[in-house]
Amino acid sequence: MNKIFKIYNKLYSTYGPQGWWPLLDHKGINPTKTGSINGYHINDYSFPKNENQKFEICLGPILTQNTNWINVEKALIKLNNKKLINPNTLIQANDDTIKKLIKPAGYFNQKTKKIKIFTKFFLSLNGNTPTRTELLELWGIALETADSILLYAYKVPTFVVDTYTKRILIHLKIINENSDYDKIKKLFEDNIQKDYKIYQEYHALIVEHAKRYYSKKPYGINDKILNSI
Repeated sequence: MNKIFKIYNKLYSTYGPQGWWPLLDHKGINPTKTGSINGYHINDYSFPKNENQKFEICLGPILTQNTNWINVEKALIKLNNKKLINPNTLIQANDDTIKKLIKPAGYFNQKTKKIKIFTKFFLSLNGNTPTRTELLELWGIALETADSILLYAYKVPTFVVDTYTKRILIHLKIINENSDYDKIKKLFEDNIQKDYKIYQEYHALIVEHAKRYYSKKPYGINDKILNSI
């Protein structure tokens, strides 16, 4: 068994399925998580079930740039209270209104612009799945954000790499500091079955594990779970 898959098995046996991406209108919880535990749909991969849920998931990776999920959840709740987690209503909303509502997520001026640009694009899709290239051509959508949107909103098996992923792999001496995003992404995709369910769980498990052992330097020094691999 390759080391990348060993890591997945170890994390899955430790924390179990994570049920990402969380949704406001879903009552499920994930009691093994740190931070917010609401909206998770453990072992149910049928989400998103409609266009508004798909749109909500797309907003998540944009809002989560440079902040944590607890702050994003606050912003989404505020948008939802104003019935703006709907592309048709959000596109009509005043920018100042959006800025005020998403303020908890930070960088609200830039994120409002990103959201408006993305919403226009989302509506132009007419329910179709975007390509990675199309997403990356949008202002404010970088690699991690694009892959998150594809994986969680559209169930495209494309692996999401974040800072936590890189920290873990560097600590385990699988990659070096200079490894770029696409190289790390390819490492996972070459060593794991191409299945969006596995990719969703693996990325979510990395985040959950890393929040516990890789948030503070020296990263992974007390990682009793993966240090034995």
